[in-house]
Amino acid sequence: MRRGPRRRDNERGSATVELVILTPLLILLLLFVVALGRLAGARIDVDGVAAQAARAASIARSPQSATSSAQQTAASALSSQHITCAHLAVSVDTTNFAPGGSVAVTVSCAVDLADLTGLNLPVTETVANRAVSPIDTYRSVNG
Repeated sequence: MRRGPRRRDNERGSATVELVILTPLLILLLLFVVALGRLAGARIDVDGVAAQAARAASIARSPQSATSSAQQTAASALSSQHITCAHLAVSVDTTNFAPGGSVAVTVSCAVDLADLTGLNLPVTETVANRAVSPIDTYRSVNG
């Protein structure tokens, strides 16, 4: 009676060698997926923060209070979502700050990627988003 093909002795341990070769590649792939997920999540969060800051600026009564309100709102929204930026920049454009106009807020957040070693990624990656909010036509504006 003939059984299936015989296994040669010189192939013993080949699965172990293959696993040793593939494991570092799988770990690098996993780290890369984590980095992409971290950046995608940061983009979504910064988008929401920019919209919140623009809305807070559009409710303000003067360009100066709009700027401070947008900066405070952006900082508190990021901290309430437990997001830490290596560098946070909030710029407010109040050139059209009048009833019927708009206010624009740009939020930039430097996302820290330093803990994902072995990928040759930059230490930080800046994620920025701009949101525009209209100012109510039927309200008074100071200044």
